[in-house]
Parts: sequence; C-alpha cells; structure tokens
Amino acid sequence: MLKRIPVSELLQGMYIHELCGSWMEHPFWKTRFLLDNPKDLQRIRDSGIREVWIDIDKGLNVPSGQTVEQVNVETETLLLAAESTKKVERLALDEEIERAAKLCDSSKAAVMTMFGDARMGRAIDVAHVAELVDEISASILRQPNALISLARLKHADEYTYMHSVAVCALMIALARQLELSDEQVREAGMAGLLHDIGKMAVPQEVLNKPGKLSDAEFELVRGHPEAGGKILLDCHQVSALVLDVCLHHHEKVDGTGYPHRLSGKQISLFAKMGAVCDVYDAITSNRPYKAGWEPAESIRKMAEWSKGHFDEAVFQAFVRAIGIYPTGSLVRLQSGRLGVVLEQHGQSLLTPRVKVFFSATSKVPIAQEIIDLAKWVGRDKIVARESAATWGFRNLDEMWSGQPAR
Repeated sequence: MLKRIPVSELLQGMYIHELCGSWMEHPFWKTRFLLDNPKDLQRIRDSGIREVWIDIDKGLNVPSGQTVEQVNVETETLLLAAESTKKVERLALDEEIERAAKLCDSSKAAVMTMFGDARMGRAIDVAHVAELVDEISASILRQPNALISLARLKHADEYTYMHSVAVCALMIALARQLELSDEQVREAGMAGLLHDIGKMAVPQEVLNKPGKLSDAEFELVRGHPEAGGKILLDCHQVSALVLDVCLHHHEKVDGTGYPHRLSGKQISLFAKMGAVCDVYDAITSNRPYKAGWEPAESIRKMAEWSKGHFDEAVFQAFVRAIGIYPTGSLVRLQSGRLGVVLEQHGQSLLTPRVKVFFSATSKVPIAQEIIDLAKWVGRDKIVARESAATWGFRNLDEMWSGQPAR
C-alpha cells in the first residue's frame, strides 16, 4: 500500500515509491528505491522535496501519512475548484494547428540564434524577442491549445530551445486568464521566452547528459537563474519584471526553492506564474534521461504539490487556461471508449472535445469519432486518465494534431 508522508518523517528502511516534485528538483536517477543509505536521506532533505510516497509493503511504515484515496479526494477537489463558467470563443483547433506548427519551427530557430548569441557573450536582440512574442501571442489569442500543445512535442535534444517557446506561450495564456493588461501579457511572454537564458552558462554536456547528474553538475544547473540574471542585467534592455522571472522561477511559496529561498508574498505574481509554466512544460517533455509524463497526469501531480510549491490561485488560473485534461491527454469515457482530448470547451473544464478511437472493454480499435462532451452531458463523460504507454499507443500525438511526429 502507498502512503504520502512529509520528508521530516522519512526514515532509513523505507521504500520510496515517488518523490513528490519535478525531477528537476532532485539529483536522483531513480525515484523508486529502498532508502538504505543515510547520505541519500540527507540529499532528499536538502533537495527541497517536501513529501514522498512510500510503499509500506516493501519497507518501513509510519502511523501518519495519507493514503492514495485521501490524496485523490484532495486533488480532485482542488482541480474542480478551477472550473470555469466564463464563455470563451476561439478558432477550432484544426484552423490554427498548421499555422502554429510553422510558428513552432520559426520560433525554435529564433531562440537557438538568441541563445547562441548569449553563449558567445553577444547582446540579445530584444526587439526581435518582442516581435516573436507578439507572433506567439497572436496564435494563443486565436487558439491557445494549438501552439501550447505542439510546443510540448519536442525532441530531447531541442528541449532547451523549445522549452523557452512553450513557457512563453503558457505565460501568455496564463496572463490572459488572469485578465492582466495587454502590456503585462507581453511582458509575461518576454519573461517566458528568456527565463532559462542562464542555461547558456551551463556546459552543453551537462545540459544534455543522458544519465544521472553528479552533485557538482546538479549545482551547476541550479545556478542558471543567477547566471541568467547577470546576462539580462548586462544587456540593459529588459524590464525588471522579466529579470525577476529569470531569477525566481524556481522559488516555491513555502520557501524551499532557489536561489534565494523566497516564500509567499516575497515572490512576485510573475515569478509565481513562471514557476507553474516552467514545471508543467518540463514534466510533460521528453528529456535525455526521462520520458515526459502525460498532460493530464502532470496536472494531477502538480495539484498534489501545489500547497507548498505553487501559489494556489495562480495554479488554478493555469488549470483554467489549459484544462484539467489538456490537449493530447488520453482519457477513458463512461461508455468504455478511449479518446484523445482535442481542445477545451469554452465554459467547462470537464467537457472537452475528444476524438474516440478504441474500446477499452473489447480492446480493439473503433471508428474514429469526434465527440463534444458538452453536448453529451448525461450520456457520456470522462471517468479516468489513461497512459498511452500502458496501452501501447504510439501515434497519439499525430491523432490529435494531424501533424507528423516532430
């Protein structure tokens, strides 16, 4: 049986099933292991991870802790609190997807050039950055699911560049959800595009290392916010807001983040936004050392961590922006059909448009059909998140996007 416990109650002899946090937050290659080394226990305590899942059938138990059922109730309650009742009119996904795909490619090329300039010590062309942000912003306004979801489909070796594009798009969508001014939306996009510029101060072999980072390498990576802050200060062309997000997108509301261990109101709204957007894209993306999590599963996990990691109001706005079941999520319907989420409904997070294609009951493909669950209330609904890997589906992304695999 699994239990979630605070790190303060972690003991040698316990079997760790999962560390509650993004894998960027800790230096462990495996997340399931018997905790039999006192150095590993100390490393977990020093990492900023606040809670862990333990398997009490494989190691020591403690009287306290929460069961999976208790955590699921808390998580679902938090997610449902984000339910929107505001009608939003947008283009259909298929009307924007091809244009968004071309924008992804051109944006990646622009960010590679910009980051290459930063690595060589050359000045960043901020005017070009602003133009790129405006193009991304226009796409998000037309149909946010298209660019945000396509930017997630990145190769591991292009992660650093496409991650910046994705976070830019997510920041713009979140800023609009928070009903910030047009100028603030643009600044949020700039911050997202430049938030990881400090990774250009980290050796490429460390950034792209396919295995476990050493403690020294892990500290090098954790130094990227301050390195980025120096790059942006030296360029003398970005706002204090953009600089702040670069410096503080790894801070946590409980004070366990880095580099300055800020907490609560010490962290700006935009840095709190950056923290949510950065983590979501990171954990849904394939990396040299780890496959990304499913979009809907990532939202669920982030909801579990939200009390200490993220600002709750910002996280709920983020869920309203991209959905409880984001585009690309594999879901099971009450009817027993499996489908991939195409796009969000403008009014309800629980009734996205879904393309069904498989029977979970008979385990055979069925005729593909697009269902608008908002029109099927009382007849069918989502009852579970599913894993494409578990079912062996390899072309799920092509199915919702209509685009060949990136």
